[in-house]
Amino acid sequence: MRPMKTADFDYYLPPELIAQTPVEPRDHSRLMVLRRGDGVVEHRRFFEFVEYLREGDVLVFNDSRVIPARLRGRRVDTGGRVEILLLRRLEANVWEALVKRGKRLRAGTSVEISKEAAGDNLPRVWAEVIGEGESGTKVLRFSDEAALPELGEVPLPPYIHTTLAQPERYQTVYARIAGSVAAPTAGLHFTPELLKRLEQKGVHLLFVSLHIGLDTFSPVREDDPREHHIHREYGVLSEEVAKQLSCAKKEGRRVICVGTTAVRILEHVAQLSEPPNLAPFEGWVSLFILPGHQFRMTDGLITNFHLPRSTLLMLVSAFAGKELIEQAYQEAIASGYRFYSFGDAMLIF
Repeated sequence: MRPMKTADFDYYLPPELIAQTPVEPRDHSRLMVLRRGDGVVEHRRFFEFVEYLREGDVLVFNDSRVIPARLRGRRVDTGGRVEILLLRRLEANVWEALVKRGKRLRAGTSVEISKEAAGDNLPRVWAEVIGEGESGTKVLRFSDEAALPELGEVPLPPYIHTTLAQPERYQTVYARIAGSVAAPTAGLHFTPELLKRLEQKGVHLLFVSLHIGLDTFSPVREDDPREHHIHREYGVLSEEVAKQLSCAKKEGRRVICVGTTAVRILEHVAQLSEPPNLAPFEGWVSLFILPGHQFRMTDGLITNFHLPRSTLLMLVSAFAGKELIEQAYQEAIASGYRFYSFGDAMLIF
């Protein structure tokens, strides 16, 4: 058997299938239902997803909220423009960030953060470069991180070129814990009404937090994906949620993850626990799921259609099988499904 290659996860997507705006209402996007057992594919609408669940099933959501992570400013010494994308909080007032024109920013350089056309009512905040992070990122210390939400903008993925009229549309309706730089997009399809219908059917809704970071924006560049360094993301799985998930597995009830981020934290914690018992967890998650991974917690997955050569596509291929995912993606393209963050969804079980 030949070694796994990153090129194995490549495919061509016609640019017009990259969704630029979300579907309204949220739950009217298309839904491809993919059965792992026999490879059967069905084409539905997302609000019909309830039909595939049964009483006692557990849905696990990532309740992380996207922060206004894009900041603009000027160097104090030269006046040059600087754009900062916050990636993760390291400690009070200290963040790892991507910085445009950042190669020239040495330790000790200060940047005044501003918001154009905002008037003089906003607070003044400075960022000082205090070190280098991973893969060319910078470590910045802010004079007052509490003021950053007023000065920042919610960052949209680079493949979305249409201005979003309602920024809240890039948040899930249950987003609660601020910390991500990109939305857990599988959850964007849910409405409060749909969540209520699920509860009425006897489906258990559980919430974990995994704050999405740099890897959402970073394609795998190594020829061998096993050599790719996945960036850590901070996650929390409470004691109560751990107990309910442990109980579900003991009783043989299905655990269905809403999005790849929910999969990653559950599978990460499962590796640290003694199945079927799941321990509570708070800390960094760096699990990179490739084909061959043994899934311990995940029985089903709701996910969007992912970028070529991405860690997310590799995870989905690990869960459903690479050949089956290739066939499903080709059928989705032929059927005109909308791809990526504002695109359509898949249910795999």
